[in-house]
Amino acid sequence: MKRFGIDIDGTVTSPESLLPHINEYFKLNLTLNDITQYELTEVLNISPQVFGKWFKEAEPHIYKKSPIASGAKLILDDWKEQHELYFISARPSELLQLTKEWFDAQDLMYHHIELIGSHNKISTAKKYDVDIFFEDKHDNAVMIHEELNIPVVLFNTPYNQNPIPEGVIRVNDWTEANRWVQKWLGEVK
Repeated sequence: MKRFGIDIDGTVTSPESLLPHINEYFKLNLTLNDITQYELTEVLNISPQVFGKWFKEAEPHIYKKSPIASGAKLILDDWKEQHELYFISARPSELLQLTKEWFDAQDLMYHHIELIGSHNKISTAKKYDVDIFFEDKHDNAVMIHEELNIPVVLFNTPYNQNPIPEGVIRVNDWTEANRWVQKWLGEVK
């Protein structure tokens, strides 16, 4: 049995989750392909203060309405029988109940959810001794891999296209992630 560290937003939830909310509030018409950097204020040309104020207010609603990533439920349901699923997110800790309710509404099982309120997931991944990590933020993926010397599966998006070191594995979807994991586990499917 392995312990999987899994990011939530942009990994378990669709990387497009924020876009309808951003487009509606800021009167834009962006698609995921327009989001070429993780730091949205730079892409949107909106001040960090204005965006931050809006996001803090909109965050609970956005998370409640976030669609699950295509294929995630099927794969996570399969993994939950053989592995421990530890969801580690930068969401603020006061959104834990809302996050658990979202997991329940999606009928997704978890062994543990940790909302750390920061993008620095290294200490939490280390604390829970995860064997592999799943992420969509490029620098997180690289740092987790380099600090903990574990494989990190990076879900491919327009905002994480910087080069990756060996040990960070870029996948396009949950099916590819599962294929890589099965190979990594030494199982042949």
